[in-house]
Amino acid sequence: MASGGSLSALCLALLGSALLLAVRSIASAVPGQDVDLSRERPLELKMDQALLLIHNVGGESFTVYWLSDHCYQCLYQRLVIVPGAVTSRPFNVAAVPVDSQHPVTLQLNDTAKNQEMCRVHYSFGEFGNYSLWVRQSLFGGVRAVSCELIVNKSPVSSSLPILLAVLFYGGVGIIWTLGYFVVRLGPVRNWIYKKMNPVETDRLINSELGSPNRADAGGQGAHPGAWSSSVPQRLRSLDTFRGLSLIIMVFVNYGGGKYWFFKHESWNGLTLADLVFPWFVFIMGTSIFLSLNSMLRKGCSKWRLLLKVLWRSFLLFLIGVFVINPNYCLGPLSLSNLRIFGVLQRLSLTYLVVSVLELLFIKAMPNNFTSGGAWAPLQDVVMYWPQWILVILLETVWLCLTFLLPVPDCPLGYLGPGGIGDFGQYPNCTGGAAGYIDRTVLGEEHIYQHPSSNVIYQSTVAYDPEGLLGTINAVVLAFLGLQAGKILLFYKDQHNQIIRRFFIWGIIMGIISAILTKCSQNEGFIPINKNLWSISYVTTLCCFAFLLLLLIYYLVDVKKLWSGAPFVFPGMNSILVYVGHEVFENYFPFKWKIDNRSHGQHLAQNLVATSLWVLISYVLYKRRIFWKI
Repeated sequence: MASGGSLSALCLALLGSALLLAVRSIASAVPGQDVDLSRERPLELKMDQALLLIHNVGGESFTVYWLSDHCYQCLYQRLVIVPGAVTSRPFNVAAVPVDSQHPVTLQLNDTAKNQEMCRVHYSFGEFGNYSLWVRQSLFGGVRAVSCELIVNKSPVSSSLPILLAVLFYGGVGIIWTLGYFVVRLGPVRNWIYKKMNPVETDRLINSELGSPNRADAGGQGAHPGAWSSSVPQRLRSLDTFRGLSLIIMVFVNYGGGKYWFFKHESWNGLTLADLVFPWFVFIMGTSIFLSLNSMLRKGCSKWRLLLKVLWRSFLLFLIGVFVINPNYCLGPLSLSNLRIFGVLQRLSLTYLVVSVLELLFIKAMPNNFTSGGAWAPLQDVVMYWPQWILVILLETVWLCLTFLLPVPDCPLGYLGPGGIGDFGQYPNCTGGAAGYIDRTVLGEEHIYQHPSSNVIYQSTVAYDPEGLLGTINAVVLAFLGLQAGKILLFYKDQHNQIIRRFFIWGIIMGIISAILTKCSQNEGFIPINKNLWSISYVTTLCCFAFLLLLLIYYLVDVKKLWSGAPFVFPGMNSILVYVGHEVFENYFPFKWKIDNRSHGQHLAQNLVATSLWVLISYVLYKRRIFWKI
């Protein structure tokens, strides 16, 4: 009896399996049914991917190629080969992941003759499930092909975490602002005076979230060494702008939630991540002019200032080489793989060149400086005409090297990404002259090994976005920031004049960019390119910088509608925040283990880490601790 029962159970199991297979076969032959073959063919999707099931119904094998809309003049890349139908099964299915960051074009070619069968253009959604039904049939010896794309499972909303983050931080900002105005009300202020120490209360209320009193700050004595508790008189708008740039830089360096638009552009064009470093360089140029003038008015000699500039540049370069070096990921840092250039190294060289250029021609400007005559409206430019000549000559050097330097096996003046770009004609020409100079002078092992161009353009040669040739344009960018400092000093307390000139300079830079780029991403004379630090990139970012500084200056220093918080705090401790966020990047509480398939978890982690650095800079600000080099 036991044996008979086991036999009956076995027969029922086999019958059930046969029925299940039959149902699956019938369902698979009907378009539009939710056929989840991913269970039969395990496929682990990553972020920014979707699942595509390609059904070859009643035909010969074909090859599927794909091309991202974000890849300019690129070769199609092979995605998968789908076998043809056989007698035992009237169709075949291939399950493949596809990119969901940008719209893609799928091209199906006959495997035997390599002739195009059909083409599909579609924007896939993250973690969506799609079926591409390809039906082939013969009519009078002529093969007919039809391609139909069907959504089996709707994608997730990957932008929802961004909306929630905006609502959260917006709510915090509104609550903080309301609290600030409530504290300013007379009855509340008097109540606080009664409940708290009057001196401490006055400091708390008047600090505007920790802003030092100018009289108190001016009376602080300088502290020897790198750490200082003295706060010079300064425009809060400059610190606010610097802090805004720095905080965005920290956020994108931590990953930006792994969203593509929070990463650097693969080649031509701009994302949010491409804006912040140039703004930092711009504000550095502004601060150079104001700082050098301030020290000259105090009687500091040019030779002493030069020594300070040399020492600070040297320290910045050393920190960049030995503390913040991405080639650590290749193993223990050694002279054989040491990356020589980087962000701080570029800041170091730019600071050195612009400061020396300024010291050669600078004259101490009195606080009540006025100038008359026919050239008065252009005094901030005319008085420094030798500087402009030298900067124009420097830019001429960049143009000549970029467009006239012969590069082996590359066309003259090449500005492309190499790899599969330009239809694969110049795979090893990434960056043209800029890449060639770095590889020749520094050596391929001593430059950045993972440029953004290898993400989409699949370039294979090393390329450094902070290399030698691009540093020339970083100097030009800082010099234009120097011009903003001249405007602030020449027209001190003349708010309308300052705002007007910021606006005019922003428009001039924008017009130059429009001419150079022809208002297009890839078709201009010189496209906007962060990897190359092209001159159009410099003028475009200067346009944004002048206009944004205008807005911040108006709100913070003119109308005093905004204290600059919270960006003013990291802006006054920029070196500490930048170095600190790089050094402690992989340590708790700035990083912890999360699901690598979730944009939301990555975004939360990166926002928490960035917010912690704002909080740290605020605490240091309250304690009057500022790290200076």
